[in-house]
Amino acid sequence: MDVWNLGSVNIDRVYSLDHLVARGETESAYHLEELPGGKGFNQSIALARAGARVHHVGAIGPDGAHLAAMLRRHGVDTAHLATVSEPTGHAIIMVDGDGYNSIVVFAAANGAVGPEAVRAALALAAPGDVLLCQNETSAVAEAMREAKNRGLRVVFNPSPFDPSVGELPLELVDLFVVNENEEAGLLALGGPAAAAARVVTRGEDGCESVAPGREPVRVPAFRVNAVDTTAAGDTFTGYYLAALAAGADEEAALRRASAAAAIAVTRRGAAPSVPDAREVDAFLAAGGALRP
Repeated sequence: MDVWNLGSVNIDRVYSLDHLVARGETESAYHLEELPGGKGFNQSIALARAGARVHHVGAIGPDGAHLAAMLRRHGVDTAHLATVSEPTGHAIIMVDGDGYNSIVVFAAANGAVGPEAVRAALALAAPGDVLLCQNETSAVAEAMREAKNRGLRVVFNPSPFDPSVGELPLELVDLFVVNENEEAGLLALGGPAAAAARVVTRGEDGCESVAPGREPVRVPAFRVNAVDTTAAGDTFTGYYLAALAAGADEEAALRRASAAAAIAVTRRGAAPSVPDAREVDAFLAAGGALRP
């Protein structure tokens, strides 16, 4: 099973400050980093580091060649990552002293992905493969329809959650991967979105898998000292899908994804914080303890 990830690619500018800026407030940052990111990019890196076969579908600008190269170094297929005239998408990320964040995203090239590019990529997919989407690129609706027509399983991480989510063909989604706020948005939409299978991350309260006709599967969170939660959800998503692709049962997949996310929050940055499979193996073997 391959994963076809229609995903954003961003340049992240990460500002460290004492507390997140409130409306009308000016706060001085004490550190700035420029890092690779974007939910789609992070999830492709997590999938690849977890051992999955992943194809990244999307677009970058002329300033994003180093990001495509980074994906390839991790084993991600970038044959369907186009270079367009728009600049690469970017994000402004504020991280406070407790590791919590606030993020502003500008789509740029991520909004230039056309339906024809999606159809060309998915023409190479096989029935039973997975289409993974977030809400940071164009052509998501077209991708969902094309994937269903070709017998793929559609997994949707509706982030950022805004009114455009309700305009998508959510009845085609086989699995939603959401945090608590996104779950509340889905339930408020009602209809097929509210009744569909979903995996929910709840931060310090762990995660759970909910599906029609069976009892929820819950896994507690690992206790670590968080310094930056930026890519925790993306790490979780990639490792969860990779574990399922490798044949893990639901509880084992949730536990492995939770372990990977726990390691990620102990590091700064988005994609650079994603652990590799050996680190996750060692963390689980140690009972959820980080080694020096």
